[in-house]
Amino acid sequence: MTHEIPQSPDELPDNVYDGPSKSQVKRDMLALLDLGKELVDLSPERLKQLPLSERLYEAIRLAQRTTSREGLRRQVHYVGKLMRDAQSDEIRTQLDTWKNGSREQTQTMHRLETLRDRLLKDDGALTTLLEKYPQADVQHLRSLIREGRKEVTANQALRPGQEPQRKHYRALFQALKSLQDSETQDSDTTA
Repeated sequence: MTHEIPQSPDELPDNVYDGPSKSQVKRDMLALLDLGKELVDLSPERLKQLPLSERLYEAIRLAQRTTSREGLRRQVHYVGKLMRDAQSDEIRTQLDTWKNGSREQTQTMHRLETLRDRLLKDDGALTTLLEKYPQADVQHLRSLIREGRKEVTANQALRPGQEPQRKHYRALFQALKSLQDSETQDSDTTA
């Protein structure tokens, strides 16, 4: 028994997938247009870091130089059209990283903030920190913790509208970040 291949769309069975709907295609095109608009807002330095074709890069640069409202609208639509052939997933990933930082960076910042808060509340936290980072400048850390605690106490006594002091609070965070960065560099050079 041989099966005949349907010759016209009318002869196709109902359960055959024949591609995305018109609505989905339109949503995809609008998403590429929005991505193109984001690219037009980037600096030339950032644009050079993205996987853009020369033609797309030049179209974006022209849109950035266009002052006429209607001309800009048309140029942005042209950029959106060129985005169909671009590596849009890689571009979106990079833009997301620039906007939000990577998840690892965010988690690292939260860990450092938690460690800083622990150091300001608990003397035992410094001992634990020094076990992990024996190369740390103990005197400098103790000084920052002591001054940070003074700032916290002074900030609790502020009246509404007064600016809290955070100089040593921030300096302690930076010292912790430097410790972690130096450990990361040391592990990279030994690997």
